[in-house]
Amino acid sequence: MGKHYDMIAIGGGSGGLSAPERAAMYGRKTAVIEANKLGGTCVNVGCVPKKVMWYGAHLAHALELAPSYGFKLNVSGHDWATLVAARRKYIDGILNWYGNYLADSSIDHIQGWARFVDAHTVEVNGERYTADHIVIAPGSRPVVLPVEGAELGITSDGFFELDDCPGHCAVIGGGYIGVELAGVLRALGCQVTMVLREEADFLPGFDALLRQVAMDELLKQGINIHSNGGVTRLKRVDAHDIAVTGADGITMSGFDQVIWAVGREPNTDDLDLGKAGVETDARGYIPTDEYQNTNVPGVYALGDATGRAPLTPVAIAAARRLSDRLFGGMAGRKVDYNNIPTVVFSHPPMGTVGLTEAAARELHGDAVKIYTTRFSPMYYAPSEKKVDTAMKLVCVGAEQKVVGIHMIGDGVDEMLQGFAVALKMGATKRDLDDTVALHPTSAEELVTLR
Repeated sequence: MGKHYDMIAIGGGSGGLSAPERAAMYGRKTAVIEANKLGGTCVNVGCVPKKVMWYGAHLAHALELAPSYGFKLNVSGHDWATLVAARRKYIDGILNWYGNYLADSSIDHIQGWARFVDAHTVEVNGERYTADHIVIAPGSRPVVLPVEGAELGITSDGFFELDDCPGHCAVIGGGYIGVELAGVLRALGCQVTMVLREEADFLPGFDALLRQVAMDELLKQGINIHSNGGVTRLKRVDAHDIAVTGADGITMSGFDQVIWAVGREPNTDDLDLGKAGVETDARGYIPTDEYQNTNVPGVYALGDATGRAPLTPVAIAAARRLSDRLFGGMAGRKVDYNNIPTVVFSHPPMGTVGLTEAAARELHGDAVKIYTTRFSPMYYAPSEKKVDTAMKLVCVGAEQKVVGIHMIGDGVDEMLQGFAVALKMGATKRDLDDTVALHPTSAEELVTLR
């Protein structure tokens, strides 16, 4: 007979680890069930390994500029295997830490795939476990389009299994994952073609200024961008050549690797949610209220499986606040899904928080006031190579409350956190204007816009 817990989390990613971790701090008996590696997408095939690869690509760009600053370099190429080995060693260290941390925190780690028996019982490897509270946080997986030859491509998960840098790669999809992978590959020596269904598929949901500058910079880096109405077929031409055919009838060939980057879907289809009575939508996402409650009392969902704000810090915040509410006596504790900052690790990176200009005008009409700037930072002054930075403030009303901040350029990934706090606190344009600028920096532009 299995154990009984105060809380069980299904999924050992950021959210699934954080809920029982916080509950254990309140003295509760908890467990995490994970079928694969602890850490979920973020640690294993997402944020963390992606950022290591981004740093490598960032150094490649810096090496291009070094001669303009007087450095005499002889760069003979890049050893992909060295970078991958360092990345894997780093991830292994995190995974080892997780295992020790769970044990030290008296959180049981149950390895295997969980399936519901009823609303308070799950089964793993033939063993049953019960809990007063069950948190569903199984994460998501990359989507592969159901077209002929689709298996010839890899996903973003497969990208992290590559032992060598491809020579010529097609990245299918123009969302943030596609943009990030395309930038890394290009910087480290790969010829890259991004394949979009249509131009609107390029960074959908981001402000128009960021989309335009990001497109300009990708093209300057030598990334080919092709809109083909949607991929209809992949075909193996030979051992080192995969052809991609679009709805426009045009076939592009010469790719030794194709990466699917067309979105993600929730890992909810094999949990037997019906036995617990938990409802999902047509795509498999689990609807919740603002407190992470599903339609079944005592069963909660968070993270990617809910279909909203699929970001690691959001899952962590939702998980901790859930346990604060359930076990910490904080009845109204919940995550605020408004004004969540996010960063795309493109080259250069982009950061955004709040309403886009289009969304603000739809809500507030003529009450919207926009401030923008676009420039090449001082960093590029000695060089013929120029990389643009662009910024936009979206303000509303007589007091010009700042409701959106959008930036692309070197360092904006680090800048945004502080400005996101200001927006969250209700800063106005006057508040920014009254802040003394740090000079010379790119960040000062946000407090000197006219």
